[in-house]
Amino acid sequence: MPIIADLHVHSKYSRAVSQKMDLDGIAEWASKKGIGLMATGDWQHPLYFREIKIKLKETSPGIYSLVRDADLRPLHNVKFLLSTEISSIYSQGGKTRRIHYLVFAPSIQIAEKIIKELQKRGANLMSDGRPILGISAKDVLEMLLEIDENILLIPAHAWTPWYSIFGSKSGFDSVEECFGNMAKYIYAVETGLSSDPIMNWQINDLNNRSIVSFSDAHSGPKLGRETTVFVPSQNSEPTTQNYSYQDIIDAIKQKAESKLKIGYTIEFFPEEGKYHWSGHRACGVRYNAQEVKEKGTVCPVCKQPLTIGVENRVLDLSDKTINPEELIYLKNNAGLTFVYDKEKKRKPFVSLVPLLEILLEINNHSQIKAENQYENLINNLGTEFEILIKKSYEEIEKIGGRDLKCAIQPLRERKVFVDPGYDGVFGVVKINSDVKSEDNEEKATNEGTEKQATLF
Repeated sequence: MPIIADLHVHSKYSRAVSQKMDLDGIAEWASKKGIGLMATGDWQHPLYFREIKIKLKETSPGIYSLVRDADLRPLHNVKFLLSTEISSIYSQGGKTRRIHYLVFAPSIQIAEKIIKELQKRGANLMSDGRPILGISAKDVLEMLLEIDENILLIPAHAWTPWYSIFGSKSGFDSVEECFGNMAKYIYAVETGLSSDPIMNWQINDLNNRSIVSFSDAHSGPKLGRETTVFVPSQNSEPTTQNYSYQDIIDAIKQKAESKLKIGYTIEFFPEEGKYHWSGHRACGVRYNAQEVKEKGTVCPVCKQPLTIGVENRVLDLSDKTINPEELIYLKNNAGLTFVYDKEKKRKPFVSLVPLLEILLEINNHSQIKAENQYENLINNLGTEFEILIKKSYEEIEKIGGRDLKCAIQPLRERKVFVDPGYDGVFGVVKINSDVKSEDNEEKATNEGTEKQATLF
């Protein structure tokens, strides 16, 4: 059975995060979603780290389960990996750089060593679950690998304007420019909500690196809005019941002998991300990529620089443009559309909308009705991911009604409309089949009728 993994979340010890985001709350929501492997998030925070050491039991090397105090039996089927996010703010090349990255630790003992090194370098670990360091990303990576060679660092939400490796406001133009001679140890980048794999496939710098996706969730309902799905490789038994931290890391590193591999990623429609287009929120100015070229990068209202969005930044750094006819669209037995590059060299992906967002739309944006229907579906039909990508339309209609079936079908077929986000404003997805754009029509006509081998 595939492992749906969300390895980038935050805890209640980070700013602007739900107070229900502790180990129990994360595990409860992950169970509803159908997520098998979760990040702990924020493990370097002293109070949270103490909770982690008390409540998590190692069930295989580097993989943990939430247990009862008395009998040490797992409370959920959800497993945890020690993953956190760290921020570096520093000067390089005459510019202020703001880089966020994920750090995966192979054990609690190694995490403790990392915490001590962060403290030595002046990090205020009590101030926020995502600490800020004044040293470069390259120096952080060197520090981590000196502690343990199995620690993994992944640039987080790689295209976000303000805090990412390729960000328009404070990032770099290549992995090598950021990490120098340590770039060979960067095995993956995280897409972030405002980009999808197609956009990242256009960057030669990422040709041999894995493209991973995680939620960066600040509350339980946001878990799993993006995930990476691991499946058995040809070198292992066709099961994923028992796996280790190293198995996950080897899959991300694309090691030939790995027991697991990345099967596919589950993505936002990138237009829904809050930095997809360029613009200036305060003045209500929003430009697509072509408008930026025609009108420039200065706000026509206040004359201040626009926040250049992910779409434009990808175009600036891309080595090629992937057109729709260069993509392959394959559907599995449930009608879910997988997107491949033409040569099938990269891992495919699917694009989804969280179930609660769908329910809000079909319930006229009534939060109470949507939440009640969500709980009924989870209790009587299956997990959120089973409903979105596996259950038959007949099963969905029987429990959820015709409106839900009619909403999920175009979603699986990639026939949705998205009003793009910009400068911190999330885009708006509409699944109503009466609302289509020219781009959506083009997607529909370019999606083939071939069948995708079952990945879920």
